[in-house]
Amino acid sequence: MFFGIIPLILFIFFLISYLKDPRKMINGLLFNLFVCSFLLFCFIASFTSDQYFLRLIVIIPLIALFLMIPFGIIALMFGLFLNARVLMKREGKRLANSLTLLVAIGILLFILLPIINPASLFSSHLQPIFGGISLITFYFFIHLSNFLSAYFLYQFNRPKLNQDFIIVLGSGLINDKVPPLLASRIQKAMDFYYKQAAVTTPPTIIFSGGQGSDENLPEAEAMQRYAIENGIPIEHTLQENQSVNTYQNMLFSKQLMDALNQDGVYNSIFTTNNFHLFRAGIYARLAGLNSQGIGSKTAFYYWPNAMIREYVAIVVMERKRHMKLIGPILAISIFLSAISYFIV
Repeated sequence: MFFGIIPLILFIFFLISYLKDPRKMINGLLFNLFVCSFLLFCFIASFTSDQYFLRLIVIIPLIALFLMIPFGIIALMFGLFLNARVLMKREGKRLANSLTLLVAIGILLFILLPIINPASLFSSHLQPIFGGISLITFYFFIHLSNFLSAYFLYQFNRPKLNQDFIIVLGSGLINDKVPPLLASRIQKAMDFYYKQAAVTTPPTIIFSGGQGSDENLPEAEAMQRYAIENGIPIEHTLQENQSVNTYQNMLFSKQLMDALNQDGVYNSIFTTNNFHLFRAGIYARLAGLNSQGIGSKTAFYYWPNAMIREYVAIVVMERKRHMKLIGPILAISIFLSAISYFIV
């Protein structure tokens, strides 16, 4: 069937893009397009087939998946409410820890919208604005899907054991000590260090992190001490102690590696927590650093809230691009509402 060529072409485009650079959001879009087109192809192929058994194999799982979506949304909502309760109990009642609660409330409102039908409570002249809001909501749903796919695909990144440098990204100290979250990043770098050292030349670990306003020493210094106390030779470590955010982590570490390698030829990776891995990869690309990442595991109760925060950060990072689409939609919606009010 000719339609079967479309999923194949999309998969080839995705594979080329991913192998060229797995740190791009477009990888998630291409992968989602491939999956959707492949499922559609399977449905069409089974529906036009004379094989009744083949129809059942394809159609029944698709129908089951379609019927499960509403239950999945409700289960997700209750799971987020429960996660918010656990997170705030363990980490404190702060706005940064209430993102899962806010999303759960948002899902609840989304479920109740067809019942409440807020558009009916306002003048019919405002219908274009509600239509524009619905279109923007759909746009961010697609964008979120692309982000999640790109994020999960990036987790499969497996750097070769030929690295010259490992950059460990700082995440803040607690009482001038390395907290568990940061320790997991250092441990991930140490695991890779020992794994490579067993087969070839060990890499140099760069600890990247400046001194916060509430800290008495740079993060890089505390991180280096932690690694040395756990067996890493000091001569295989370096400090980058000026950066205050992830972009500067990448940029200043690149400058340090460039200074040590005048020809600019070296291999490097970075370590961070798995929820932060994809966004850190984007910052590495923006800093001109050809470096991929490996992520350390995060406590499950902490992961959902952290993922929401990462997505919000991605949206803010790409705010100019989003406004180029959202701005015209809002402008057209308001214009159509004004036309409806003054003319109709």
